[in-house]
Amino acid sequence: MVQKTYYKTKDYCKVKFTFNVENAETVEILGLNSDWENSIIMSKKKDGSFTCDVSLPKNTEQQFKYRVNESEWVNDPEADKEIPNEFGGSNSVIVL
Repeated sequence: MVQKTYYKTKDYCKVKFTFNVENAETVEILGLNSDWENSIIMSKKKDGSFTCDVSLPKNTEQQFKYRVNESEWVNDPEADKEIPNEFGGSNSVIVL
């Protein structure tokens, strides 16, 4: 789930990512702000879901993927859209 909070006086949007996946020990987000090298590590909650808050620029489209257990790449089924990537798959996209 992607939850967006807009601020009238700020040029960014606070985005809360929540992701549920079975048998996951770690979940990271990659690709935000076109950064596929440095991951954002999500926090595991008591219910087994993973979450994190990120501030992202308004009026942008942000591609991203989740990396589960440091090996499996997964899209967010609740993202605003998906677009093809250069690896023959697709990336999740949020529109801000």
